[in-house]
Amino acid sequence: MLFTDRADAGCRLAEALRHLEGEDPVVLGLPRGGVPVAFQVARALHAPLDVIVVRKLGVPYQRELGFGAIGEGGVRVISDDIVRRGRLKESDLASVEHAEAAELARQAERFRAGRQRLPLHGRTVIVVDDGVATGATAAAACEVARAQGAARVVLAVPVAPPDAAERLRTALDEFVCLSTPFAFSAVGEWYRDFSQTPDDEVVSLLAQAADGSEESAGTPEGPAADEDVEQEVAIDAAGVRLTGDLMVPAGAGAVVMFAHGSGSSRHSPRNRLVAAALNDAGLGTLLFDLLTPAEENNRAKVFDIETLAGRLADATGWLRGRTAGPVGYFGASTGAAAALRAAAGSGPGADVGAVVSRGGRPDLAGPHLSGVRAPTLLIVGGNDTMVIELNRAAQTALRCENQLEIVPGATHLFEEPGALQQVADLARDWFLTHLVKQV
Repeated sequence: MLFTDRADAGCRLAEALRHLEGEDPVVLGLPRGGVPVAFQVARALHAPLDVIVVRKLGVPYQRELGFGAIGEGGVRVISDDIVRRGRLKESDLASVEHAEAAELARQAERFRAGRQRLPLHGRTVIVVDDGVATGATAAAACEVARAQGAARVVLAVPVAPPDAAERLRTALDEFVCLSTPFAFSAVGEWYRDFSQTPDDEVVSLLAQAADGSEESAGTPEGPAADEDVEQEVAIDAAGVRLTGDLMVPAGAGAVVMFAHGSGSSRHSPRNRLVAAALNDAGLGTLLFDLLTPAEENNRAKVFDIETLAGRLADATGWLRGRTAGPVGYFGASTGAAAALRAAAGSGPGADVGAVVSRGGRPDLAGPHLSGVRAPTLLIVGGNDTMVIELNRAAQTALRCENQLEIVPGATHLFEEPGALQQVADLARDWFLTHLVKQV
């Protein structure tokens, strides 16, 4: 799994932590790179955010070997085994600890800018970093959080090597990790942008979280921006690079993602006509290809709904890292099945606000139809008799609010005069009713 940047990683990680939202957690970011990730987690879970400052205590003659760690509030976590085997004297321990305590105090004051440390007593605490290599610092941070009174400690990271993940999983109350690639050499290789996080960004994000602001660098740029956004974008989904066209009008209340069907692409004039109608109504759109050019002629790939839905869900996580409003799906043909399957899953597509299917094959979502919670509109041409029956059968399996609209005289591609405009009008009204009202 490849992450665009730390904000993208944080949005995806937040989806995997949704089960903790009801526990009223506190989110703690490890400085510096862990804080942009933690910011997105805290924002999604509506949780308070703080920084957890931990300083490793290194053996004087072998600094990379830690004999313990210290945290704020006078917390000390010492490995008696390493102290004993290293034959460390009390004076050695005191000297190292004194130097690290001074740096710890400086960092804590710098990052919090005068705010008090959040109390952890009796709380569920989610410790977040941008990834772990050995996991030593993250594990020490979890021990410090426990010593500061946390009732339950969860470590959450986007990526970790399998061996470190296994150790952490057995040592903590809960360990959440999105990816444990075997070919792991460094955290940064799993990010497209892994540029250094400066102190000023940490300070800014903590200040924003403290006062509830969602502005400036490091936060998703919401669809209610003062200027139109129109750009070609690159999306990493399940390790595959997907190309898309993002259009978000100024003041947009929501963004609709287009899932194209077999034989189609983001350049489809039919989907672009619908997208233009949505843009005119003040809705943002993201048209992108679920398949790479090399995959488009592979019929097995075209009908692999699980793969298509997984990529759509990953792209949804990517989009949520850049927009703050509700997201909807517009699916055509097999793309409609992918949209419904993603909406029925447990990933970023699970809380999509609305789905529209044009000439779709919702039946290909199979038993997952009953798990769709988003209001769903099925649009079929009146002369597309076989697809009408498939949609009627799928409609009986849906348990969400749903509606079937048949466009009289239209065939499967809605090529008849005025037919596609009717599709655009129906889709526009459905999204305006079920998406924009959420804002």
